[in-house]
Amino acid sequence: MSTAEAPATAEVQDPGSRIKACNPRQNPVRVVTEDEETQGGFKLMDLNRVIKLLEETDKDDLEEKQLKSVKKLVQCYQNGLPLRDLAQIFKILNLCAGKIENQPHFIESAYNILKLCGLPFLKKKASDEITYAEDTANSIALLGDLMKIPSSELRIQICKCIVDFYHAEPPKKHIPGYQQASSSYKIQMAEVGGLAKTMVQSLALLENQLVEKLWVLKALQHLSTSGVNCTLMMKVQAASGICAHLNDPDPSGQLLFRSSEILWNLLEKSSKEEIIQQLSNLNCLLALKEVFKNLFMRGFSHYDRQLRNDILVITTIIAQNPGAPMIECGFTRDLILFATFNEVKSQDPLVKGLKLSNSYEDFELKKLLFNIIVILCKDIPTIQLLIDGKVVLALFTYVKKPEKYQIIEWSAAQYEELQLHAIATLSSVAPLLIEEYMLCQGNSLLLAFLEWCESEDSFFSHGNSFHGTGGRGNKFAQMRYSLRLLRAMVYLEDETVNKELFEKRTIQQLIGIFKNTISKSSDKEEAIILEIQSDILLILSGLCEHHIPRKETFGTEGVDIILHVMTTDPKKLQSGLGYNVLLFSTLDSIW
Repeated sequence: MSTAEAPATAEVQDPGSRIKACNPRQNPVRVVTEDEETQGGFKLMDLNRVIKLLEETDKDDLEEKQLKSVKKLVQCYQNGLPLRDLAQIFKILNLCAGKIENQPHFIESAYNILKLCGLPFLKKKASDEITYAEDTANSIALLGDLMKIPSSELRIQICKCIVDFYHAEPPKKHIPGYQQASSSYKIQMAEVGGLAKTMVQSLALLENQLVEKLWVLKALQHLSTSGVNCTLMMKVQAASGICAHLNDPDPSGQLLFRSSEILWNLLEKSSKEEIIQQLSNLNCLLALKEVFKNLFMRGFSHYDRQLRNDILVITTIIAQNPGAPMIECGFTRDLILFATFNEVKSQDPLVKGLKLSNSYEDFELKKLLFNIIVILCKDIPTIQLLIDGKVVLALFTYVKKPEKYQIIEWSAAQYEELQLHAIATLSSVAPLLIEEYMLCQGNSLLLAFLEWCESEDSFFSHGNSFHGTGGRGNKFAQMRYSLRLLRAMVYLEDETVNKELFEKRTIQQLIGIFKNTISKSSDKEEAIILEIQSDILLILSGLCEHHIPRKETFGTEGVDIILHVMTTDPKKLQSGLGYNVLLFSTLDSIW
């Protein structure tokens, strides 16, 4: 293939500057001759002579001789690179790279040597991997430095070479006396040489060169599977540099896919706190916002929806940082809109004509959106956006008996999980928005839902999700999360809320529920029933404290359930099921 390119300025490392060996070893290269090929023999070649020839500058026809010697070298190593010769071969590569600016024919020489780097590394002795470790690490590190040469062919070949580290193939031909270095050796030496760091830095040279940038990202995607490399990448701000360009034009979609994979690896394999800090800036969040919006509104394939959810998970992790400008970049507003547009009608053009399906990816998206609302609501300025987005109203649409006909035809198991997730989300959001809670008639909806939980309606709970634990075949999971929400509201000590609860005969209803749970108790559901009973007592305690009329309503029936708990077998307190919590809740109910 033709590799000639126009002369270009490049900052090339001084030959041998990273390779610490002062005097190149007098290592002969073994060249297969026609007569010896069948026997696996080798002919000797002096690499130092090639180096000396490349270092000369003042002879006639020198370039032709130099190119010829490198071509001969390349032909000699078609079956692999011996570790003992690696330092000299990479010094020759560096010398060729240094000549490219003024002698563009050396591009082809450098390119052909780079192709050899994808071949197996060979060892003569078992100890060679240790003996030549420093030479190997320095040689591989040179690949990152050579990315400075403004040659598309060379840059792409360097990246191909790195990717080949992770897809090792056996030598094409067995060479007597040599065996392949371990499959992970190149990868380990790349870590020691700090290759990942220089590859990240090379991205700054490729702002407008999409093809090369995609190859670098592919190489970094492989390199970032290692914790050592991720730490190196983190130190040169890889997360912010890659994230800020997520939304760059790329018809192939590879840029977004590979970049998101790298971000995932950085979050998982290096300092999560540091990566979050790197991503918590306006440029990164604006890029994430635009990518998420585009995938949400125009992503229809299975792959697009998966990628959309991955971006949302990364955003959720960043949102845990109070310093992340989620509101300033408009991301919080958009996320609230996307979380509620199915439940609350909106005229916003972002969601006009949009509809979620009951596919697995859209189902996961819905849960992720509920989850990020819980995180966002911890930031006080978000409260007004929650009010504007009618989040409480949207979430309360799930606090009711499951309906046969829904806006989205969720399966029974999906709807149950979303219902429990919505009620759990309300436990975080509603206490911050008391006025919204009351406007939505939150107390009435909760008490009516608790009444349904107590009813004998035919309903089979799947209990598959985290929130559904302990609730398979019954309504205990729904009851547990409703009571948690009620407890959160009562503990605000807001008289408007508590007075309405008293007037709606909440005390009597809760005592009745407690008594029914005693009769329904079984070993299988013991833990969830104990939690329900504990929450009931805490709610009753919060309602009745400092209020004589409410204590009178608590009456003898309330005293009976307290006595029931107080007579619990002391051995059960150490069972780990929650009897100790129930006892403390009971003590809290004794005024």
